[in-house]
Amino acid sequence: MTDKWKEITVTWNGELSFTGENSAGGIVQMDSPTSTLATGPMELLLLALAGCTGMDIVSILKKKRQMPVHFKVKVRGRRAQTYPMVYKEIEVEYLLWGEGLKAKDVEQAIQLSEEKYCSVGITLKAFADLRSSYRILAPGEPEEGNQ
Repeated sequence: MTDKWKEITVTWNGELSFTGENSAGGIVQMDSPTSTLATGPMELLLLALAGCTGMDIVSILKKKRQMPVHFKVKVRGRRAQTYPMVYKEIEVEYLLWGEGLKAKDVEQAIQLSEEKYCSVGITLKAFADLRSSYRILAPGEPEEGNQ
């Protein structure tokens, strides 16, 4: 891989609002956890986990010719009650819609992401109990249907 530095810049917008930008021009809005205007920094960790593992799963399943027609990653976390209030528990649920998706391939993709590829998840595991589950759904099936 690379040992090059990654750089971001965060600009204060007033109050507790910030705009983050990476070197490629990608932008993210941040606000305090009590705001409804933007995502809080700790929520961004959960988003980063979902994006990181989601990219892994899609990439691995594509190599296995097991592409879902729709895919969603849901993440929730519970933080410690005392500062620095790190995440203590994180649950990841993978929802995959498609015909003929093989459970063993999905399970292997999740395992590889969690144990080898997703640097966000591996970093968070240092502080949190990280658990995951998955559901394979028929195309068009509502996600609430199998709970």
